[in-house]
Amino acid sequence: MLSQYIEAAMRQAKYEILSDDGSFYGEIPDFQGVYVNAETLENCREELAEVLEEWIFFRISRNLFLPIVNDLQLALFLFLRF
Repeated sequence: MLSQYIEAAMRQAKYEILSDDGSFYGEIPDFQGVYVNAETLENCREELAEVLEEWIFFRISRNLFLPIVNDLQLALFLFLRF
């Protein structure tokens, strides 16, 4: 389920070439703070997927909202530690 969610989110990614240095900027709308800048488009995609995964794990660890992507929603479970 996680891989499907990541793939669906990555399909929504937007990329552009920055005019000042020719590098690539990528972001995923609705995923605040998920953006990268890299020298090649391939590196931009790879780094964006890594940032997205880390962002998801952080949000899950804090029991924070995750956007619904193409009708996919990750279920969050709160585990209590004793």
